[in-house]
Amino acid sequence: MTYVVDFENVSTVGLESSPVAEALAGLRANEARYFRNKYDHVFTVEPASEAADAVEYVHRILREERDLAIGSEPLEATSFEVEGVRWTYVFYRSGLAVNVLYTLEAGQKRAVGFKLSDGMDVPAELAERFKFARQRSKLAGTIRGSFFVIKGEY
Repeated sequence: MTYVVDFENVSTVGLESSPVAEALAGLRANEARYFRNKYDHVFTVEPASEAADAVEYVHRILREERDLAIGSEPLEATSFEVEGVRWTYVFYRSGLAVNVLYTLEAGQKRAVGFKLSDGMDVPAELAERFKFARQRSKLAGTIRGSFFVIKGEY
C-alpha cells in the first residue's frame, strides 16, 4: 500500500518496528519536504516487500560499486523520476536511509547517499568506509550523511 509522506504531521506509519521510528519518520519527512519544495513532487513510499525492484536496485549498486551489503531489514522504498533524475530510496529498520541519485543523461551526477537517523549508531558495514557529516533539520534533528559517486551504468 502506497503511503504519501506528510512533512507537516510527521507519522511513523510503516516504520513502527524501528528502534528509532520517530527519528526515521522525521528523516523521511525531511526528504518529502525537500522534494515538495524543490520539484513540487509528492514523496510516496511503499512497504519494501511491495517495492522489491527498488530495494534490489539499491542493493545491486551497493554490491557492485563498493561490495557492500546493508545488514538491516528494509522497511520501505520508493523510486521515481523528476527532471531527468531517477531517485530511489530505501528506509531501513536500523534508521538508515539509502538513496540513489541517477541522472539519466550520461556523464551527469550519479551517487549513492547514506543518511543516519538521529540516535542511531553508524552501521558496522559503513563505519570504517565512510565519514559522516552532520546537518540539522527541524523535522529530523541531527542527520549524519555521507555519499559516494557511482562509476558504473545502472
